[in-house]
This record gives sequence, structure tokens and C-alpha cells, in this order.
Amino acid sequence: MEVNPSAKLIDYTENPEKNIALAARLCYSKDGAEELESKMSQEEMNSLVRKVVGMGHLSTLEHSYFYFHIVCSRVTSHQLVRHRIGASYSQRSQRYVKEDDFDYIMPPKILENKKAAEAFKEWMEDGKNMYNKLLEEGIPAEDARFVLPTIKTNIMVSFNARSLHHFFDLRCCERAQWEIREIADQMLIQVKEVAPIIFENAGPPCVSKGFCPEGEYTCGRINEIKQKYENIEKRTDNNA
Repeated sequence: MEVNPSAKLIDYTENPEKNIALAARLCYSKDGAEELESKMSQEEMNSLVRKVVGMGHLSTLEHSYFYFHIVCSRVTSHQLVRHRIGASYSQRSQRYVKEDDFDYIMPPKILENKKAAEAFKEWMEDGKNMYNKLLEEGIPAEDARFVLPTIKTNIMVSFNARSLHHFFDLRCCERAQWEIREIADQMLIQVKEVAPIIFENAGPPCVSKGFCPEGEYTCGRINEIKQKYENIEKRTDNNA
């Protein structure tokens, strides 16, 4: 069955912005964390988080984590796990979970082409039939999976806030592959709702840094992209 890629924030560090502010202030104070917490107002904490993010002093962002359940193709899960620093993954195993009735992600360009979409679905069914035939012949799932096409997978992902900033820099960019870009946008919308100060200017470099580093490979649509993320900001503000 065809499904859509999705990301759902299922948990996060309690008071993520407070943790970061206290860690940043602690580095330059004789007081301990408990004393600092009693002295700092929410406005001071927000100001300090904005300051460390704006200055690029991001090590203190590593004290807050965000946990997602992601549904995507194995094309995109292979891209996800390339983000190794400050991130952890737990993916559904094809050795122990049988894929005898798998779901899949259909790329939009294929979906737009009726003939291509029909051929794609037929290929998926052929893969499913071959996989099930091997299982019926007593082939273990860990070997039968070699005939599987690129199917849907479920993966749990945790990022600290610093790694998420880097992830959004790379994967919200228009030059990123469409599926991981769609997932990154969903993740960004959700973390903005629970940690708006940390991720106030997060997104592709044209948003987070104010310029495009892609040189001759730029999408050439910087103003349009900035408007897109301004609209995301407004949407999350309205939901707050």
C-alpha cells in the first residue's frame, strides 16, 4: 500500500531552552545550576539562548534532545543515518520482522505520470510476490529480503538541538532530496512549537545564515524559500 513520509515528535527534553540557558550561564558564573535557575527570569533565558545561537556557540545546545518517529522509504533512512554526530537511531529490522505485506513511498514525479505509476505499483507487487514465494520455500526472512524493492520503514530518531540545527541546514535546502526535505520540514514545524527560541531562525542556510552557500548550484529562489519559512514561523506562532 502506498503511504506518505511522515515525522512525529514523540518526546523531548523537559524545558529544553532552560537547560541551554543554564549551561551557557554556568560556564561564566561561580553559581551552580540551581542558584542560576532561581536568579534568571524567562526573558533572560530566552535572550541568552538567542545570543549563543546567534554567535554560533552551539555546544550548550547539546543538552536538549528531541525524539521522533519517522516513516519513510529506505532511500531516505539511508540518508538519515549519515547524520552521526549527536543523533541515535533504532530501525525496524528486516531480519526479524517479515515484510510479507509491505507499504511503500511513491515519489511525486512518478505519481504524476499515470503510466509510470501503474508500472511502479506492478513492480512493487512483483517484489512482494517473489519475497513471499521465498518465505514459502523456507528461506529465512534475512535472506528473502534481498529481493525486496525499496519499501517503507519505521525508524526512531533522537537528535540533540545542535545536531538538529545542522540537519535543518542540510535537509531543508531545496537541493536536498524531496523526501528527506519533506520530513525535515515536518520536524522543524514541530520543534518550533515546543522550543521556538532555539529554532527561531532554523532552516536552510539562506534562512539560518542569510546567504546561500551552494554557489553555482543554488536553486536561485532564495526570496521564495525565505518566504516559505517565514510562513512556517507564522503558522507555529498562531498555534502557540
